[in-house]
Amino acid sequence: MGRFNLADLDPETLKAFRQRFVSREPDHPWLGLDDKNLLIQLGGWKRDRITGKEGLTLAGLLMFGRERSILDALPHYQLDYQERLSKDLETRWTYRLTLDGKWEANLFNFYYRVYSRLVDDINVPFQLDKDAVRRGETHVHEALREALVNSLIHADHQSSRPIKIIKFKSSFFFLNPGCLRISLQQLYDGGISDPRNPNLQKMFQMLGLSEKAGSGFGKILRAWKEQQWFTPLVSEKLDLDMTLVALPMISLIPENVEKELKEIVGDNYCGLTELDRVVLVMAHQLGDICNADIQLFSSEHPRDIGECLKRLVNKGWLERSGHGRGTHYALINRQQPDLLSFIPSSEHYEDNSEHYEDNSEHYEDNSEHYKRLQVIAAPVRETGRTSKELVEQVILELCSEHYLPLRTLAQLLGREPDSIRNHYVNPMLEGGLLELRHPEQLNHPQQAYRTTSQQNSAAREANKTD
Repeated sequence: MGRFNLADLDPETLKAFRQRFVSREPDHPWLGLDDKNLLIQLGGWKRDRITGKEGLTLAGLLMFGRERSILDALPHYQLDYQERLSKDLETRWTYRLTLDGKWEANLFNFYYRVYSRLVDDINVPFQLDKDAVRRGETHVHEALREALVNSLIHADHQSSRPIKIIKFKSSFFFLNPGCLRISLQQLYDGGISDPRNPNLQKMFQMLGLSEKAGSGFGKILRAWKEQQWFTPLVSEKLDLDMTLVALPMISLIPENVEKELKEIVGDNYCGLTELDRVVLVMAHQLGDICNADIQLFSSEHPRDIGECLKRLVNKGWLERSGHGRGTHYALINRQQPDLLSFIPSSEHYEDNSEHYEDNSEHYEDNSEHYKRLQVIAAPVRETGRTSKELVEQVILELCSEHYLPLRTLAQLLGREPDSIRNHYVNPMLEGGLLELRHPEQLNHPQQAYRTTSQQNSAAREANKTD
């Protein structure tokens, strides 16, 4: 990169960087340096100790460079931010920011233009700090910032693939060239950082926009868990050498139930554990529950469930009745519901089954459950070509709770039924990943598929680290 020098930088971008840097660290010693020496400290300028040649590094050019200079170094360089907020399927996007010659398209400018639009109209409540003062941003704002920065610092900028950020009404997609440099398990566990572009990471870190200790993705998981939204999905598109991070803003709890629970627990809602939520939702839906009921919907030990029930009683959210094995729990001051009103006629519980199954041949397109399935399937349906591993992962998640017919799977994934059957369902049945609703008759008119209990158990074990 020695052939690029200070003339290839956009002076307004460097000036804006200094202004943001000084507002965060007004006494930092680097702020007294001239542009060249500041870049040296940031990793944006380098001198070859053998040849004596010096010039901008790739990180310095990407962060502060002029669009034309960046394209001279990286002919396939492409940044693409899209908002797809229209219900009209013919409308490809409602807003788009890309390289069009109207702005200096370096990473610094892209970040600040995109972040403000990502968080615009985010409908989540602000929290108060220890002094009862409203924070400037919520954990969701922080999570979106982390996802955006991660896409920029972990991207393979030498690739011919673009960095693409898409905002939908109920989800966000972050696509960047280059696969993960750590395993998915390490990513979800946190604590390990292996950035592809450490100098870019340092530059964003000086602005308070990047975590070096590998905790960035953990903040995304925390924010989504607090909002009771579906867990973020990270998948590698090996055939395209790209990584996708999908952040669905779809609640795990029906809106009416969530609203009533928030009225009961107040400001403590975001601090509920996963087991707390299971217990409270069951109490809301069934009216009267016991420890054995909860065991059907949780992998936690009965002793831990008992401690959770005791804690919720002590907090005044549940009331207890009976003794010993006959002990039952209900929400405080809530009229007992008619249990049949919560069980649609097309559903029944199987004996000794951990889940209830849907006997209907298909789901209504406007049902809440179908909408949640659509979000899970979006990474396959919305992004065109996908890896076989991603499709199988999404199918396992779609079928994790209920049996799904082939027609429903195909519709959710945007594929032909024969293609789904031949390329995915049949091999997954043979591999023990899926099970049949009617194993005694393969061509049963109501045949459907569900993730095997072994696979669900493995998924639950993995989710314990979230």
